[in-house]
Formats: sequence, structure tokens, C-alpha cells
Amino acid sequence: MFSPIEARVRRISMALIRPVARSRVTPNMLTTVGLMLNLICAFIIGGGWLFASGVLLLFAGIFDMADGALARIKELTSDGGDFLDATLDRLAEGGIGLGLLWHALARSDDVQVALIYAFVIGSVMISYARARAEVLNLDCSTGLMARPERIVILAVGLILAQATNEFALTLILGALCLTTYLTVAQRILHVYRVAKSSEHSVEG
Repeated sequence: MFSPIEARVRRISMALIRPVARSRVTPNMLTTVGLMLNLICAFIIGGGWLFASGVLLLFAGIFDMADGALARIKELTSDGGDFLDATLDRLAEGGIGLGLLWHALARSDDVQVALIYAFVIGSVMISYARARAEVLNLDCSTGLMARPERIVILAVGLILAQATNEFALTLILGALCLTTYLTVAQRILHVYRVAKSSEHSVEG
């Protein structure tokens, strides 16, 4: 089951990608371009152009979903494509985190540095928890702060940053840290409960 934000992003992606489906563009091409957009966004963040980076991050977020949408429309879904998508998504998140750290270090903002580091680690742990659950053949898409939510909220923080002397960005980074680790905890508990339930079913 998708979150409201993820479901909406998927609908937008499906609508935007239908004209592309008639071309020779492949899902893996879109995955690679999505990574490039995120890395460009990271450089823009590092350079201090936060409003522009927030707008680009929103665009890249929709683009990130386009590869999956194209794969579904063209019926080209595969384990290899899923693996590439998940791997490059982690690189994209790491790149955005690096751009944020670059900017925070340039401003000597130790609070932001700590929040950014914690947020990036938490984001990786959300994805890792889902990946490990899937190894056990368990669904683990539950939780408050999936990738689409993180992208949208961070983009809002970047867009509002300069107008608020970065107070909005710091506040949102703090909120993202709290909700990210809450999501990790939700996924741990979810997998634990499902695994326990399966054990009891086998024993019964």
C-alpha cells in the first residue's frame, strides 16, 4: 500500500510518461537521468542556491518515479531494473546529503551538520530495513516517511530557506530526523510482528 504522497507522485508520473512510452527510451535510461538530476541538485545546494535546488529536487522527485511508471506501461519490469533503481536511488540520496553537508560546513552551521548526517543515515536505514524484509519475503512498505515524503518535505525546506535565514531548513531537517527514525522503528516492529505471526502459524 502506497502513502498518499507516493500514490499521487505515481499518478503524476504515469500521466507524464505515457507520451514517452511510444519512444525508444528505456526505464534504465530514466533511472540514470534521475540520478544525474539529483547530483546536479546536490551541486546547486552546495553552491548556496537553495530556492533553485528545492524546485529542481521536486522535479527530480517526480522523475525518480518515471522509470517505474515507464517499466509498468511498457511491461519491462525486471529484477535487474528494480536493483538498478534502488541502488541509484541510494546514490541520489547520498549526493543530496553531501550537497547539504557542503553548504552547512561552508556556513559553519554545526547544528545543520549533525541533523544532515543523522537524516542521511536514517534514510539509508529505512531503505535497508525494507530490503532486508524483502529478503525474508516480507512486505515492508509501511511507515510514515517513505522516499517521496522525504523529497517533498526537504524540497519545501530548501525553497523556504533563504527567505527565513535558513531557520525553516534547520527546523525541517530536525523534523525529518525525528520522523525518519520513527519510520525505521515502525518497520522494525512491523517485520517483527509479521515474522512472529508466521512462526506461530507454522507451529500451529
